[in-house]
Amino acid sequence: MQPTHGIQIVEGSRVFPDTEGSEPATEVVAIAQVNGDDADSADQIARQLGPGPFELVCLFVSPEADFGGLISETAHRFGGADVLACTTAGEIGQSGYEEDQIIAVAFRSAHFNILTYAIEDLDDIEEQTVAGGLIEARLALTQTSPDWTSEFAFLMVDGLSLREEQLTAFLSAGLGPTPLFGGSSGDGTRFGQTWLARNGVIMKNAAIVAVIRCDRPVRVFSLDHLVPTEQRMVVTSALPERRIVHEINAEPAALEYARLLGLDPNQLDQFTFAEHPVVVRLGDAHHVRAIQQVKENHDLVFFSAINEGMVLTLASHDDMVDHLDRGLRDLAKHDKPDVILGCDCILRRIEAGRLQKTRAVSDVLSAHNVVGFSTYGEQIGGMHVNQTLTGVAIYPALSREPTDVAD
Repeated sequence: MQPTHGIQIVEGSRVFPDTEGSEPATEVVAIAQVNGDDADSADQIARQLGPGPFELVCLFVSPEADFGGLISETAHRFGGADVLACTTAGEIGQSGYEEDQIIAVAFRSAHFNILTYAIEDLDDIEEQTVAGGLIEARLALTQTSPDWTSEFAFLMVDGLSLREEQLTAFLSAGLGPTPLFGGSSGDGTRFGQTWLARNGVIMKNAAIVAVIRCDRPVRVFSLDHLVPTEQRMVVTSALPERRIVHEINAEPAALEYARLLGLDPNQLDQFTFAEHPVVVRLGDAHHVRAIQQVKENHDLVFFSAINEGMVLTLASHDDMVDHLDRGLRDLAKHDKPDVILGCDCILRRIEAGRLQKTRAVSDVLSAHNVVGFSTYGEQIGGMHVNQTLTGVAIYPALSREPTDVAD
């Protein structure tokens, strides 16, 4: 299947088991939302989620919240459930885009079988070890839940590690037909320090993988609203391990980027990068290589891998609100998902704010039951991307198999 512009349904993710004779759909995923500065946030989350048992609880935590205190209070709060957490660049909750919130997503044990594990010290990972861990988890779930055929993997990774590309490539070697999506942890717009946690253990320069098998239909997807133009440029000098570009077209990177946009280099900021992204062609698709910041020496720092000789293409935009609504409506073409767990790039939030469309985007997210967090980067399959919304839609038990998503 060739994905249509901007919307991609991952092959192998559309698993619609035979549910004839099943009970009517019930709440299989519980959601809670509390203010990040509330002293009793853990108690509030437990009350809102209600009785379990839960297999997994994911916490998406504002960087303004007391992350350490929350992790300590929730590590063993939900019986035998694994508790995973990360800091965010913003949250997605009941009103769409949220600020200074804690979002909790809990997967009920009656419908999910889940294995989680941490990958620490991302500077020293090996493909065989990373892929092997994923293979072992998938085999274990197949043995314990042989009648449940819906499966996906969810990744949370340190958004300042600079190791997302290597990690997703290694994970893809162990994925088989299992689709993966995820997001890079954030620190608002400060880019200073991000945190992850698993069962009370707080980590940085690490990743957490959840391999999830369930009795409900699921669809893993990605979408973006960018359209490649004919304007291309070549990276002629770079420091790939730091995602830094020194020169574009043999000129200082920021100066050349600004020249191509017809802007004063002093005008370059996060809003410029969100409105004028660059993409790289990989196979039959284009993927965003978003710019994070400009240095005083005119270097450009990127959110994703960048290499000398890479050809970058300037991109324009479809209408952000219309494209998002269209993509999420396509996911609900045959049945509305009970919930969509999403990882949404911080640059999409910045763009919405710049265009005064934050409320409109939020309304679309809320109408389609999207919860999750804003990220420093997104993962889909074996790819690390930017300026993208990746996620999984979880459907009622009696869903019918849909047709392919169309733009």
